[in-house]
Amino acid sequence: MLKSYFQRLFADPKGTAALVRRLLLEQAAGQWRRYALAFALMAIAAASTALGAYLIGDVINQAYVHKNLPGIIMLALVTAVIFMIKGMATYGQAVALARIGNGIIADNQRRMFAKLLQHNVGFFADRHSSEFMARLTTGAAAASHVLNLLITSLGRDLLSLIGLAAVMAVQDPVLSMLSIVVVPPAMLILRKMIRRIKMIAHDQFTGSARVLETLQESLQGMRILKAFTLEEEMRGRFDARVADLENESNKWARVAYRSGPLMEALGGFAIAGALVYGGFRVIETGATPGQFFSFLAAFMLAYEPAKRLARLNIDLSSGLVGVRILFDVIDHPPTESSDEGKPPLKLSKARVEFANVQFAYRPGEKVIRNLSFVAEPGNVTALVGPSGGGKSTILNLILRFYDFDSGAIIIDGQNIAAVSRRSLRSQVAYVGQDVFLFRGSVRENIALGRSGASEAEVVAAAKAAYAHDFITAFPRGYDTQVGEHGLQVAGGERQRISIARALLRDAPIILLDEATASLDSESERQVQGAIEHLCEGRTTIVIAHRLHTVVDADRIFVIEDGTVVEAGRHDELLRKGGRYTSFYRLQLREQEPSPPVAIASLA
Repeated sequence: MLKSYFQRLFADPKGTAALVRRLLLEQAAGQWRRYALAFALMAIAAASTALGAYLIGDVINQAYVHKNLPGIIMLALVTAVIFMIKGMATYGQAVALARIGNGIIADNQRRMFAKLLQHNVGFFADRHSSEFMARLTTGAAAASHVLNLLITSLGRDLLSLIGLAAVMAVQDPVLSMLSIVVVPPAMLILRKMIRRIKMIAHDQFTGSARVLETLQESLQGMRILKAFTLEEEMRGRFDARVADLENESNKWARVAYRSGPLMEALGGFAIAGALVYGGFRVIETGATPGQFFSFLAAFMLAYEPAKRLARLNIDLSSGLVGVRILFDVIDHPPTESSDEGKPPLKLSKARVEFANVQFAYRPGEKVIRNLSFVAEPGNVTALVGPSGGGKSTILNLILRFYDFDSGAIIIDGQNIAAVSRRSLRSQVAYVGQDVFLFRGSVRENIALGRSGASEAEVVAAAKAAYAHDFITAFPRGYDTQVGEHGLQVAGGERQRISIARALLRDAPIILLDEATASLDSESERQVQGAIEHLCEGRTTIVIAHRLHTVVDADRIFVIEDGTVVEAGRHDELLRKGGRYTSFYRLQLREQEPSPPVAIASLA
């Protein structure tokens, strides 16, 4: 019978009992020594509270019954010492719990971040980055909050209640039994609030994530926001999100604090009954006033911990919403499975071959269709064609951001699906159109190309990327901060810093995704020179929007609808007069100066 009850209790892995057990086993168990210390200090504080309530009765008796001033002075000194001990114990347990909580939060943040790094690019493409930030902050703190709530409820509140109940029982057993009649109706009403609290707390988290999402998008898209005068629209959107969150928070407050009037009313009736009965005993039965006052003091002191314990399930249900958010991230199976057990990629020539590769981001929507081509060692292979044809996807597949559905990608006779991702990516340098620089200095961003690179190597890479001159022209040189996303430096400068980073990597395979497409002619010329240095003697696959940048490529593949429709050198493709020729002539016409627009005379 008992076994089946516990099985039902823990059957739901996201239920309160299962989550609390998991928190205790996974998070609290490693901190048991610190929790034991905090619990012992709480016990001392609880005993001090109970002893103080008990001594009040002796003080009253010494003053009004025995008229004993020395006895009162002695009891006063003892009371002062008790409260000093209680103060130190309370301080000690608060610091201990804070240190435990901070450690748990830090550990959960590390676990969540490490888990996020185990997912592939597609996992993040389907979600907004603000969601992960909200989960990282809310989820990591929730575990600490719930554990501290449990410990303080058991250590501070329950022990205090037990000690004070003992004082009440010693002073007046009958009245102490009558005082607990308020518990059953209180628990019955509080149970009905719990389900509502869970739903509202989840909506609160969603609302917080939406506010963060709007804020983040506005800050990151500030140039577009200003350029299109979207201030009022974004303000309205943000205000609406904040209003939704405010409404959910107000809803939570209305439900969560409903227990307050209930507990106050029930407590008032209980205190009134105690006053009447205690007064009757003192007046009619000759009981000492000390007993009555001691009981009343213990009862009044027990009121607050009893109220907190009654609210425990409500507070626990609200806190466990964040714990579920934490475990949702931690328990999510990695979308980029660990393959460290696979053999490393060993390169000799760095020959890259696609053999009948097929791939779809979503079922039934193929992006790559039976794609086959070869990028020869030490050559520049260019991929050209209309937007949406699958060119960038080809680079994503080489880097194994996604795993192809069928076919094979072979590098020096090794299928990249059979080797470890880390060994593959460590031998590839990637430069994209949208350069991403991390917050930090120019030096730090270049040095990310290879761990442990020396200052001389960083400078040599910058010189090869034609970046050294403009870097040294900055007031702080290589220590110049690039700002968020590198926005403190110009577009062409960002590109050359990223190329320096790729040069420092010294990888045998280079992937360039329209690395000059967003640059002006002067910046493009400088970046193109840096790219030539980068590609020397390496197998290079470049996606080109501007065809004049790949006229010297060793091999050009025209990609349409995920497959190769033409292949050859620039001059060969022009002689064929096919799709490449059409693209080339179209770009030539676009580059021709437009004829002047005639303005009709109004005369």
